[in-house]
Amino acid sequence: MSCWQTVQDYGLRAVGIGERLLPREDFTLCQQFTLIGSGMIWNIYFGIFALLLGFFFATALALGKGSKNPLFRKPAEWFIFVLRGSPLFIQFFFAYFVFLNLKSVHPFFDPFTAAWLGALIVLFLNTAAYSGEIFYGALRSIPKGDVEAADAYGMTGWPRFRRIVWPTMLRLAWPAYTNEAIFLFHATTLVFFSGFPAWQQRGDALYYANYFADKTFNPFIPYPILALYFIIFTLMIVGLFGLINKRLNRHLPQERRSKMRIRPNLIR
Repeated sequence: MSCWQTVQDYGLRAVGIGERLLPREDFTLCQQFTLIGSGMIWNIYFGIFALLLGFFFATALALGKGSKNPLFRKPAEWFIFVLRGSPLFIQFFFAYFVFLNLKSVHPFFDPFTAAWLGALIVLFLNTAAYSGEIFYGALRSIPKGDVEAADAYGMTGWPRFRRIVWPTMLRLAWPAYTNEAIFLFHATTLVFFSGFPAWQQRGDALYYANYFADKTFNPFIPYPILALYFIIFTLMIVGLFGLINKRLNRHLPQERRSKMRIRPNLIR
């Protein structure tokens, strides 16, 4: 079988398109690159949707934590504290246990026990908590002069938030938020170890890397391939977020623009 035929057969296998049976013998480099790359579709899915949904929820959490009203401040503080204070790995298992019990109550919760939805919810809540703390720190760092200038122009409420507070908050938080986006993408590999099952062997990239490592008894080929894919996508995230960072700081002099410094977390 040629490499191109392998790509056609297994390139979209992770989403149910193409050959259903996994290779059983003659495990070639092309097969490993193709199937692990196919599994990356799920990692990208988890990362993109968790990040997009978590971004808006994190903004709400930051505003809630910065609110003077305890009805908004206390729930936001406790949500951030609990989600940041507990390991993501434990959150996966706890969420699966909760969804499994809800499933026995009503069939509506059946999809929540699958990785595509249940694991996504956990990642979304987790990154919202971390991002919310980042945004809250940036919210407190907004120069008072910016807010006072907005008040002097008669800007209050939503117009002031939309045109002054929110853009400044994003500008200050963006370098740290970029690191959170990178780590969230890496954290999608934990879905493989969670209780959420991969439906019909349609797992993520680590699922296929682990499959080849078990079959060939040689982890030094599939796992470096997996690492290579993550390095490539990390560079893409850095490039994309770097462009957004330039856009957010376009009005500032060069010496005052915040620099992108990638500091990946060693442990969550």
